[in-house]
Amino acid sequence: MNEPGRTTTVSEPLLVVDRLKKYFPIYRGTILHRHVADVRAVDEISFNIQRGETLGLVGESGCGKSTAGRTILQLYRPTSGEVTLANQRLTELKGESLRLMRRRMQIIFQDPFASLNPQMTVEQIVGTPLVVHGLARGGELRDQVHAMLDTVGLNPSFARRLPHEFSGGQRQRIGIARALILRPDFVVCDEPISALDVSIRAQIINLLQDLQQTRQLTYLFIAHDLAAVRHVSDRIAVMYLGKIVELAQREALYRQPLHPYTKALLSAVPVADPIKERQRERIILTGETPSPINPPSGCRFHTRCPISRRGLCDVEAPIWREAEPDHWVACHLA
Repeated sequence: MNEPGRTTTVSEPLLVVDRLKKYFPIYRGTILHRHVADVRAVDEISFNIQRGETLGLVGESGCGKSTAGRTILQLYRPTSGEVTLANQRLTELKGESLRLMRRRMQIIFQDPFASLNPQMTVEQIVGTPLVVHGLARGGELRDQVHAMLDTVGLNPSFARRLPHEFSGGQRQRIGIARALILRPDFVVCDEPISALDVSIRAQIINLLQDLQQTRQLTYLFIAHDLAAVRHVSDRIAVMYLGKIVELAQREALYRQPLHPYTKALLSAVPVADPIKERQRERIILTGETPSPINPPSGCRFHTRCPISRRGLCDVEAPIWREAEPDHWVACHLA
């Protein structure tokens, strides 16, 4: 039987995320240091990603997208749940076993200005993963770094330069080179274009797609730019306050969104045709996003939902169900 949020594709998925949670504890008191609450950043999410697929993960700032990506990679150890990559349960690995698996999973960070060590040369930055894993040294290391720089569209002669000598787009290419130098299977792209100028974003997206084809990469593409996500993703998951509320094939989600939150998000995407732009319905959500420390009872979106029903949405949490083939939603009224 197909599990919630899982695609019906018969091939074995590369990544399986099952009821994943990540809570950050809050303590008070300098002496007793009491545990008083938790920030429920990621609260029981499940999905899978097929080999060679791109799953887009979208939602408002603070909804838990980046935390989910880092927890999947075990940069944050999960509170509970399972993450399986290539039939290896990452949540059960520790020490050397986990370090060896890190060669197969990497991350491209959001901010190319903050994610590169300003005191290291490009050659040192890109070559460090090879050194850490004992895969190359000396001339072989230099050759691999130069080849990787050429692959991401940078002149190998830049290898001796420092990060401050590059533009934002060039720095992000350095970050991509560092992530791919180990030839990983799975890459988390954590809002890789949000800190870049609009004119550079298309170049980076095209580069990521070209690399996916040539290196058989699998992406989790985290972003809040819905136009970019539609361009790069095969399927899209929508996240709200730590929960995934809808997951579907790209075109199905944009053509017929089922969850009220997804509809509100898509209504904010501008349309190039001025006639259609004037005619389409714009959904304005009222109120603020609730705190993940004390999320609402029932459906977490009910405090802002334009169609919520008292006595149902504010009391009972919606079931994660397959409303249509390969189209999953958590909403009583969808």
